Amino acid sequence: MPNIKIFSCSSHQDLSQKIADRLGLELGKVVTKKFSNQETCVEIGESVRGEDVYIVQSGCGEINDNLMELLIMINACKIISASRVTAVIPCFPYARQDKKDKSRGFFDIPVDNLYAEPAVLKWIRESISEWRNCTIVSPDAGGAKRVTSIADRLNVDFAWIHKERKKANEVDCMVLVGDVKDRVAILVDDMADTCGTICHAADKLLSAGATRVYAILTHGIFSGPAISHINNACFEAVVVTNTIPQEDKMKHCSKIQVIDISMILAEAIRRTHKGESVSYLFSHVPL
Repeated sequence: MPNIKIFSCSSHQDLSQKIADRLGLELGKVVTKKFSNQETCVEIGESVRGEDVYIVQSGCGEINDNLMELLIMINACKIISASRVTAVIPCFPYARQDKKDKSRGFFDIPVDNLYAEPAVLKWIRESISEWRNCTIVSPDAGGAKRVTSIADRLNVDFAWIHKERKKANEVDCMVLVGDVKDRVAILVDDMADTCGTICHAADKLLSAGATRVYAILTHGIFSGPAISHINNACFEAVVVTNTIPQEDKMKHCSKIQVIDISMILAEAIRRTHKGESVSYLFSHVPL
């Protein structure tokens, strides 16, 4: 593929390499380091003059440092005459603080939002033998649109959980809206951080008669007591995509499984480079 370069920042080298491999490319040469005063320094190790450059950096790890590293690398590529620079951000940082559109508040340049739903549907059909007898569940009312879309595609029922406060100074209780009795319950959410909510939701679903409980989460942040929560919960599996590195977490939790989304990102890069629409990826997983 001519006139294209892919560079990896430091947050997720493994995913960057998978993307490059799928495109039949080598990752561009770049060195990132810090000066003694902790300022970030980026040195591009090859010519990008006239090239279509893609820089992969996920919003994980040292988020603020990684965000600055991305901005510095974008600027460095522009200074040395790249024809176009595109940031590929598998997990968008600070998205939880923007409850409306995840991009419009930040940018006045073109932004393509990619979705894990096609890969999630593929995993459910291939990995859960009883998926036709399942209920897709949102752990909160705000995720109802997400679960109804997946349930419609699978032609199964959906449910959601909302917190109900009975009296002042009382702890919220979880109320299940929908039926999971004698069914496989699949919790679906966009991200999980400390995992307290989804673990309580799993207990609620089991007590409501679910035969088994899975959780499928686009971004597995897993901070603080998350791994302990998951290990002590009743999940058959907690499934996340690899927008964030999970190797270390998987060593301490056998329930965590990973869906590789590198093919979606690679195809999005190919289509953007060729000037093609990426909307195909909203409903298909590329081979």
